[in-house]
Amino acid sequence: MEKKKKEIPQEKPRLHPRNQHRERYDFKKLIAALPALTEFVLPNKYGNDSIDFANPEAVKTLNKALLKVHYDIDYWDIPEGYLCPPIPGRADYIHHIADLLCSNNYGKIPTGDKIICLDIGVGANCVYPMIGIKEYGWSFIGSEIDSIALKSAQAIVDKNPSLKDKIELRQQMEPKDTIYGAMRKEEKVDVTICNPPFHSSPEESKESSLRKLSNLKGKKVKEVTLNFGGKNSELWCEGGERKFIMGMIRESKKFGESCFWFSSLVSKQTNLKAIYESLEKAEAVKVETIPMGQGNKSSRIVAWTFLDAAQQKEWKNTRWKELTKPLSEDGNA
Repeated sequence: MEKKKKEIPQEKPRLHPRNQHRERYDFKKLIAALPALTEFVLPNKYGNDSIDFANPEAVKTLNKALLKVHYDIDYWDIPEGYLCPPIPGRADYIHHIADLLCSNNYGKIPTGDKIICLDIGVGANCVYPMIGIKEYGWSFIGSEIDSIALKSAQAIVDKNPSLKDKIELRQQMEPKDTIYGAMRKEEKVDVTICNPPFHSSPEESKESSLRKLSNLKGKKVKEVTLNFGGKNSELWCEGGERKFIMGMIRESKKFGESCFWFSSLVSKQTNLKAIYESLEKAEAVKVETIPMGQGNKSSRIVAWTFLDAAQQKEWKNTRWKELTKPLSEDGNA
């Protein structure tokens, strides 16, 4: 007897209300935009169209289609072995950051290319800037320690007219630094974003990837597929995300008057206590924790500022005035 199609919710309620990926993937539309996706779309065990999310080529091709349909990206690729990010989760970060700016700007999202966002660790995929440019018209600085990843990101920028003059990529020469070398003291940045390396060792990173692959395949997997996990610098660093973010907090204080909001994803809830303690020690004026969720996975953004009330008011009145998009009653821009 054939299995009946599983009733899947038409919306993903945990995603941000403005996220273009709240609804189920429209594979007909995606295939029309990128016919190469056809070979990867097959009925799953419930008879619903899907792809094998344990197959890195399938995931990469799906990303190409999503970026083309939703973000006007004609060319997108990553080198072998580099992280292939989930587009819906990346979009959620950008939308939550827009709301954060909105909450400090009389209920209006600052939009346009005068708004500058620093992406710390832009990666070979360059996904955050592409989403931010399409959704809000922001400009981006992308820093990266990996020269191959930087070259890949630059190729994406160069081959997409919609990204022209909107993204400046910078090589981070010192691997232990996050903001030093990425942001210049004299420039103003409205917000920083960061998806830090989660793990504290290559062994921990490999174990995590094997668990994820095993869950996707429904059986024990002993080897990580190329392109599934990502490069070492993308996935792990000494001390993991806790030490990485604590270092970012220390450096951010030096740029306290040059940036309105600093922010980072925090994957592990157990790291929050140490991060909050670091922010208190650094004398952050205000700290925000923004919950995020996709499927069964929960995460959060931690954001902080060193600007006092008077400085915040001056910032939004001088930098954000007339660069705004009001939110409607349903939360849409």
